[in-house]
Amino acid sequence: MKNLMGKLEELLEIGGTKKDITLLVISGSAIVLSLLGISPFPFDMSWIAIVLCGLPIILEAIIGLVTEFDIKADVLVSLALIASVCIGEDFAAGEVAFIMQLGGLLEELTVARARAGIEKLVHLTPQTARVIKDGKESVIPAEKVQVGDILRVLPGEGVPVDGIIISGQTSVNQAVMTGESLPVDKTVGDEVSSGTVNQFGAFEMKASKVGEDSSIQRMIRLVQSADAGKAKIVGIADRWATWIVVIALTAAALTWLISGEIIRAVTILVVFCPCALVLATPTAIMAAIGNATKHGFLVREGDALERLARVNVIAFDKTGTLTYGTPKVVAAVSNSENYNNDDIYRLAACAEQLSEHPLGKAIVSCCKKEGIILSGAEDFQMIPGQGVCAVSEGKQVLAGNPKLLKEHGVEIKTIAEKCADTEDKTGESKELTDASFYSTQKIQSKANPKQYIERGCTVTYVAIDGQYAGFIALSDTLREESTGMIDSLNSLGVQSVLLTGDHENAAKTIASQLHIKEVRANCLPEDKLKYIDGYQQENKMVCMIGDGINDAPVLKRAEVGIAMGGVGSDIAVDAADIALVDDEVKELPHLIALSKRMMTAIKLNMTFSMTLNFIAIVLAITGILNPIVGALVHNAGSVLVITNSAFLLKWRKK
Repeated sequence: MKNLMGKLEELLEIGGTKKDITLLVISGSAIVLSLLGISPFPFDMSWIAIVLCGLPIILEAIIGLVTEFDIKADVLVSLALIASVCIGEDFAAGEVAFIMQLGGLLEELTVARARAGIEKLVHLTPQTARVIKDGKESVIPAEKVQVGDILRVLPGEGVPVDGIIISGQTSVNQAVMTGESLPVDKTVGDEVSSGTVNQFGAFEMKASKVGEDSSIQRMIRLVQSADAGKAKIVGIADRWATWIVVIALTAAALTWLISGEIIRAVTILVVFCPCALVLATPTAIMAAIGNATKHGFLVREGDALERLARVNVIAFDKTGTLTYGTPKVVAAVSNSENYNNDDIYRLAACAEQLSEHPLGKAIVSCCKKEGIILSGAEDFQMIPGQGVCAVSEGKQVLAGNPKLLKEHGVEIKTIAEKCADTEDKTGESKELTDASFYSTQKIQSKANPKQYIERGCTVTYVAIDGQYAGFIALSDTLREESTGMIDSLNSLGVQSVLLTGDHENAAKTIASQLHIKEVRANCLPEDKLKYIDGYQQENKMVCMIGDGINDAPVLKRAEVGIAMGGVGSDIAVDAADIALVDDEVKELPHLIALSKRMMTAIKLNMTFSMTLNFIAIVLAITGILNPIVGALVHNAGSVLVITNSAFLLKWRKK
């Protein structure tokens, strides 16, 4: 049965691209045999190409003229085919039909495949919800939840609708909406959005927005509508088709009337066929796509590079794009006379060993990478929305937010007083510079956690045996290649903008390191769309680079969307025109320069093809060219266009 199904699938696959390639191979072989004068049949072998390649062109031209009065390049091709056949120039007709269908196939191969991003977004929405009524819990379909219903969400479950927490504490992964790299602590009174994921503690919530009004459904509508405004580039040959047809017909008619030789008129139609013009764009695009692939880019939209060449603004998401998207310890600071920086770091890591929280895991991972040996942890407790408590090296260690320490008797006032003491024993202030902030060394004692928070860090406070002892600062880390990449883009005349869901401090810190002057922080998906629309209204061409689900709508709305294929979500990749497979952002300047070089090659191809056509027309009018020689000259022009495009395969930005 499986073999039968496999054969059936193979038969179905013969349609589409495989079918087109097969027909072109047959037609090309027939043209060669005709040129050599070989024919096992009682008719010229060129008729095979005329039937297989020419008839579809003629039918498409007729349908376009009748239904929409749409004059494209195929109208002139059809006239040349019919005229050539009428005067017995079968080879010329077959050769023109073959070249045109080859150009059409190359164009189709650069068109994007169907995308399934919207369906994946739909699957993010929980299908069921736990509703509490009269003290009893029941599971119902999520679409039946009403505003005001009380819901319970367990650890690991997705939030089914928008609402407000009425009991419980937790941490919520809301990257789907904001792109934030770390879970956000939530407690009573905080809002939660549909599609986000509950990480740890169970909580109860009151539904506030359901069905089509929920956050995830708004995201789906944004993705569906964002692509509508993106203009599609029309083939250059088709844009000029009306003028080409008028000029060709006028020249052919006048030549016939003046010379009285119809063969000259037919030759004009043959040499004026825009075969080289049709090949000018798709061959250059395919060569450029091949070049981009070697540098880690998967181009999913055929005209993406054509649009990219006109881009003058590049908007970056922060987390996972310019940064690695994973927290790293940047400082372990002691505010205690009994413990130094290393003690605070080690004891906090010991307490966090059994934690499932990303911050706790980051502290443990960074500590181990530095070769620090960790003792075991006893009486471990994880308190959702607060932190952890454990006994290590005979000491009770608390690691978490200020609320955790307060509930264990460590006064918030005491913490504030010690944090405010930013002077060392000599009375000199310990200001935190950007250079020291990004240093791998743990920063000096008596530093203020506020200094780190202002630079976008997340701070974990540490108490030992009931006394505040210090803190650990964690931050997302810049990709090593990001700074050089932004500088290279600036040299290309492209403006860089930072659009991120992270808070303003984190965004400005990253932007200052990368020399990005324009920053937009705290962005929800609709905010990013608004900013992109603003640039477009100023007639600026925008490229968006992102990695998260929340970037999907803006990736579609921008003239070009580039997704981080390695760390990015499938939905972001599906929404983008280009995927960066290995996440090496240092190659972005090459891609921009390549797109501009590709457009130069296309313009050269078009100039050459049109010049050759006009020279051939003059020779046809004077009778120097006949249809067969004209077809060969015309074919030579196509070969030269393909050769020029092929140089793009190995082109490299200097």
